[in-house]
Amino acid sequence: MRKSRLLLSLSATAITVALFVFTAACHKKADDSLTNADDNGGYASDNVKMEQNSNDVVSMADVAAATNSGSGLRTTGTTLGGCATVTRSVTGGGDSLLTITFTAGCTCADGKIRSGSIVVQYSGRYKDSGSTHTITYDNYFVNGNQLSGIKTVTNMGTNSSGQVYYTVNVNDTLNLGTGNGEVVWSGTRTRTWLTGYSTSDRTDDSYLISGTTTLTRANGNKFVMQITTPLQIAYNCAWIEAGVVSVTGPLGGVRTLNYGNGNCDSEAELTIGSHTYNITLK
Repeated sequence: MRKSRLLLSLSATAITVALFVFTAACHKKADDSLTNADDNGGYASDNVKMEQNSNDVVSMADVAAATNSGSGLRTTGTTLGGCATVTRSVTGGGDSLLTITFTAGCTCADGKIRSGSIVVQYSGRYKDSGSTHTITYDNYFVNGNQLSGIKTVTNMGTNSSGQVYYTVNVNDTLNLGTGNGEVVWSGTRTRTWLTGYSTSDRTDDSYLISGTTTLTRANGNKFVMQITTPLQIAYNCAWIEAGVVSVTGPLGGVRTLNYGNGNCDSEAELTIGSHTYNITLK
């Protein structure tokens, strides 16, 4: 009888230990490790693409409205001429229609190759506080990837620091090319003009971006991206220079994505649970 009790006690202990190890392993996998390509630069890189493309389109619409030409969108050299033609017309309802049409295969001043058109509809004076303009696309491609969707931009005037800012309701889709699927991005942003507003030169422009969006990756996984420290985006940088994003994954786990403190590079930090990882954007 004593031997049977001892075996029973040992068996119960073994089961308890096994359950503890299994539970700990599952907890670590869910919270403390890079689980797959989503975490290892995936949604962080997709977010860069969508933020950059969205800000870029609004910026180009601003330039076209201010100059009524493609002068701010031309290539760095003079031999290729302008990359864009801007036309302005009035619709039946009295709204203005601004169309930015890119020459296929032309390399723009920022090094990106664009084709197709960006269409901007607005009423009143484009840059007036309270004015709203709606942006859509007509067969618009950037570096071979098609951008489609709609965004509504409202000029909110100036904030307490005297900076011009906008609210942007966005619903964009970026097609990544044959066989690579698409990234869908929707939500509301606040876009604050940090530098360059007072000049006509796009190269000195930079912005602070805040807000929350939902990002659906090509693999179908959805991530809610809530900016907790404003993102800094500059014309002359292909990456997000600074800012922090709280990322909620499809299973509810929360990560913290840190794009840095102002350097223009492809490096970022991802914190999952108690561990922080260096990741490379792509």
